[in-house]
Amino acid sequence: MNYLWKFQPTTPELDKAAEELAAQLGLSSVLGHLLLRRGITNAHDAKKFFHPLLSDLIDPFLMKDMDKAVDRLNEAIGMKEKILVYGDYDVDGCTAVTLVYKFLHSLYSNVEYYIPDRQDEGYGISMKNIDRALAMGVKVVIILDCGIKAIEEIAYAKSLGIDFIICDHHVPDNVLPPAYAILDPKRSDETYPYYDLCGCGIGFKLMQAFSINNGIEFSKLTPMLELCAISIGADIVPIMGENRILAYHGLRQLNSNPSVGIQAILQICGLENKEITMNDIVFRIGPRINASGRIQNGSETIALLIEKDIAKANEMANTINTYNEARKDIDKQMTEEANAIIDSMSNLEAKRSIVLYGETWHKGVIGIVASRLTELYCRPTVVIAIDGEYGTASARSVMGFDVYTAIQNCQDLLENFGGHTYAVGLTLKKENIKPFMKRFEDYVEKHITDKQIQPTLSIDGTLDFKDINKKFHHDLKKFRPFGPDNTKPLFCTKNVYDYGTSKVVGREQEHIKLELVDNKSNNIMSGIAFGQSSRARFIKSKRAFDICYSIEENTYKHNEVQLQIEDIKPADEKE
Repeated sequence: MNYLWKFQPTTPELDKAAEELAAQLGLSSVLGHLLLRRGITNAHDAKKFFHPLLSDLIDPFLMKDMDKAVDRLNEAIGMKEKILVYGDYDVDGCTAVTLVYKFLHSLYSNVEYYIPDRQDEGYGISMKNIDRALAMGVKVVIILDCGIKAIEEIAYAKSLGIDFIICDHHVPDNVLPPAYAILDPKRSDETYPYYDLCGCGIGFKLMQAFSINNGIEFSKLTPMLELCAISIGADIVPIMGENRILAYHGLRQLNSNPSVGIQAILQICGLENKEITMNDIVFRIGPRINASGRIQNGSETIALLIEKDIAKANEMANTINTYNEARKDIDKQMTEEANAIIDSMSNLEAKRSIVLYGETWHKGVIGIVASRLTELYCRPTVVIAIDGEYGTASARSVMGFDVYTAIQNCQDLLENFGGHTYAVGLTLKKENIKPFMKRFEDYVEKHITDKQIQPTLSIDGTLDFKDINKKFHHDLKKFRPFGPDNTKPLFCTKNVYDYGTSKVVGREQEHIKLELVDNKSNNIMSGIAFGQSSRARFIKSKRAFDICYSIEENTYKHNEVQLQIEDIKPADEKE
């Protein structure tokens, strides 16, 4: 891919501020710049950023309707009413349901959980499931990671005497459902000071408020933080503010005392006795939790996450791992079919969006395929799986482009839709797919910029190899966990050379294992360039080149520093 290298702008004033802040903290000035770009301008805030405190979590009662939600829970428990914890089938929904169910069930036995079947029931709450809840004798439904648009369904539930407490983080319509309480930071009338909680995070805030109201020690809730960390990582929400506190302490919980179900997942991922990072959540833990809801039923994930017997948990984790392997096969096939369609397009360069549909595509993996195509082609992408007269779709976006608003512009062609800036789910009639494709493309063409569809690497600073020492790496690790709004820093080193030992590696000889030197130190730096074997001949030509990379830890070689190289350019190449 032909990346544009974009160096973060600076000024003499910024350089001075970065140097002063770095000096106060004993850091490199490059890391001082990283702090400034995150809005951290003084040593006090930097220390809070590096060591987030649970005591700095926001008062949950600042969220609109929180007092009503807690009062209704107290009333239900006092009256011994049945409570149903209901949620979406993705990682965020499953972890949210697990958190709320597990915590409430430890205090009150008349609680059940339910995850709808993606294939048979689809997203959110349905009239059928409300009837099922009525037959079960349910009086209160806590619905997590969905529900904010279920106006008719919740009105129906209310007429039957079932109260809903909505815990959602998706953008609501102008009219809200007639729920007993609606917890959603994206409500237009919300004043809660943090906007970007995920569904599991809102479930956590509800349980935090319930604990405060009932005099339950916070320590009873801290084991649930592992679920918050998994959800935050998998749902790709910003890792700043309150999310950073939850993710930081959730990762500590994962690494120090994971629950039995999580232990089983870590074992199946090959992560036992290793430090778990946000990267592990995104690429190894999250996909396995997701696989059950994509291929079978998300309820199996809940059963695993609440299991207390390690032998049973290991058996369940193995089953879910088989789902993940099946998901990979389906995903690979769909991606190949999608790429073949794109390759056949004669006007791809002129298009500003990609909308694809398939009669045989599995709707459980359309989001994964849409994400992959968005990354590959740098276009807002919608992938539609047609089933009978309807299509189920997932939309993903490029950085800086609001795909939710683009989909909203087409809402008269849709049966329903929901999501946020970079990810939207939608349903439409088969007959509306072609009109939707045109309307969506027209909107994107008018509103997207050329820069947003140019693959770009945003570089945080230029380093010499002598700068990359143990202290620098130790200080850089303080910025973890990385994610949106606190992305893993990318650095550039110019005029580097192959030490003479770089080689092509990988099952299909697709990667390059590098050993590099520069002109300013005696350091030999190890690096890996995934999928860039086409550059090997140039690298071995003994010419100078520039590299853009992140700094990683090679755990297989005594935690030595390794560069993960994102792009390579000849040193004399002009931008």
